[in-house]
Amino acid sequence: MSERLAGKVAVVTGASTGIGTGIARGLAEAGASVVVNYAGDRAGADRVVAEIVGKGGEAVAVRGDVSKAADVERLLEEAVRAFGRLDVLVNNAGVYAFGPFESITEKEFRRHYDVNVLGPILTVREALRHFGPDGGSVINISSIVGSRPLPTTSLYASTKAALENLTMSLSVELAPRKVRVNAVAPGHTESEGTAAMGLFEGEEGKRMAGNTPLGRIGTPDDVAPAVVFLASDESRWITGEIIRASGGLK
Repeated sequence: MSERLAGKVAVVTGASTGIGTGIARGLAEAGASVVVNYAGDRAGADRVVAEIVGKGGEAVAVRGDVSKAADVERLLEEAVRAFGRLDVLVNNAGVYAFGPFESITEKEFRRHYDVNVLGPILTVREALRHFGPDGGSVINISSIVGSRPLPTTSLYASTKAALENLTMSLSVELAPRKVRVNAVAPGHTESEGTAAMGLFEGEEGKRMAGNTPLGRIGTPDDVAPAVVFLASDESRWITGEIIRASGGLK
């Protein structure tokens, strides 16, 4: 564990698997105390906590559906109860389903926007009640498709475009309160979810890797360093930015 984020407390939503797990590990390795949020995968969250604690870090798992205001309120209250303060909020929880535009249903629309857009709105609103006089850092996890949409990603891509706009808007509104708001937009990234969908298998996976300037599919550990940077005082003069952690994809 390093001292880079020593004394800071971070909440990472949707941290029981995938990119969220990589971010939680990265923050803990930099010295932050980490709240590992999960909606349903308690076993996964417990594994992440055990890994962090086993390496000498501090972490707790807290259940909560970010699309529900009462859950969000409890999540951040438990974070402060566990570690005494709140410095960093990482809005990573998200859902995605790809398919032809005609396949989008009202139910799927609401599911995507409730988690991917309403969720960050609720968590930021609640975090403002807990950030101290020195402010805080909000880091929203977007996606390269927020600015570079692909076929069959219309619904998901639109939520990430909304999240990036929200990031820029909040960065201006919250700056007087010393709250910085930035986003990280991963490119093609291997995770449990993408593996289950088979997104990067076979020739299609080779094509996606080949279209990435750095020549491979990313991993959660490729995304985490950008989040650690934005959580740290090294980025104290940075707000309203979208960092593409995408291997060169624009």
